[in-house]
Amino acid sequence: MKIVLLDALTFGETNLSGFDVLGDVVVHQTTAQSEVLERVREFDVIVTNKVVITKEHMDSCPQLKLICVAATGMNNIDLEAASQRDIKVKNVAGYSTDSVIQHTFSMLFYLMGHSRYYDEVVKNGTYSKSPIFTDVSKPFFEIKGKKWGIIGLGSIGRGVAKIADAFGAEVCYYSTSGKNHSQDFSRVELKYLLSFCDIISVHCPLNEKTNKLLDYKALQSVKEGAIVLNLGRGGIINEDAIAKIIDEKNIFFALDVLTKEPIAPNNALLAVKNKENLYITPHIAWTSVEARDALIGSTIENILSIK
Repeated sequence: MKIVLLDALTFGETNLSGFDVLGDVVVHQTTAQSEVLERVREFDVIVTNKVVITKEHMDSCPQLKLICVAATGMNNIDLEAASQRDIKVKNVAGYSTDSVIQHTFSMLFYLMGHSRYYDEVVKNGTYSKSPIFTDVSKPFFEIKGKKWGIIGLGSIGRGVAKIADAFGAEVCYYSTSGKNHSQDFSRVELKYLLSFCDIISVHCPLNEKTNKLLDYKALQSVKEGAIVLNLGRGGIINEDAIAKIIDEKNIFFALDVLTKEPIAPNNALLAVKNKENLYITPHIAWTSVEARDALIGSTIENILSIK
């Protein structure tokens, strides 16, 4: 079996040797869209994370049996074309749940505890000149007793909810699909969640219902001092709206996902004045070592399933 990996760089230093026992393997670290057609010809299996595979690509691969998406979302594959050609498409679900949950709290603590400020205070010499042993210039609060609203109560949202509850937060949730229910936490309308919660975390998928779910009008209803975390998809919160409101109200935002990735040089978020209230990480919530190992292992299992 001939296997091609199109964007192995997204796996970092993860061990890919498990693919070698499956057949003849060609590994490309990155693949531009203009290079796909030439690189996928004559292969039985395509492994892609974000590289788009179209009907044209499938037409050029008469022996193609399987497209492995090394991710959960499959919006980069023309699924209808694959079905018409009897090409199986397999993704990997659940591999990064714990990693994303952990990064949710990492981002929260960074903003809530003013980590950037206090780290710099020590390292730039300010603390060494302090007349007292501590620095209380940037007050931080405890999670206990705070209202935590979760948008999207799938496996990640539920995991976050359980840990938030363990910290003593009062957890509620808004189901974007209307299908998720929990006896452990209160289900509320989005307007209530935005207006009354101290911490808001987004864990829903991007679709017609959630695209720009949080626009400028919605963000205006968020209370002063609240922290908004987006670990779902970039398009769920309007980035121009964030850039505008973050300089108008004392709201904190932590974003691991953006509408365009990597971030565009002219993205309005890069020009905000109130930079201390904004924390952005480059779509890394899914990338723990354990999550990437699980991703590769499950992708290999998907290939073995057709042998």
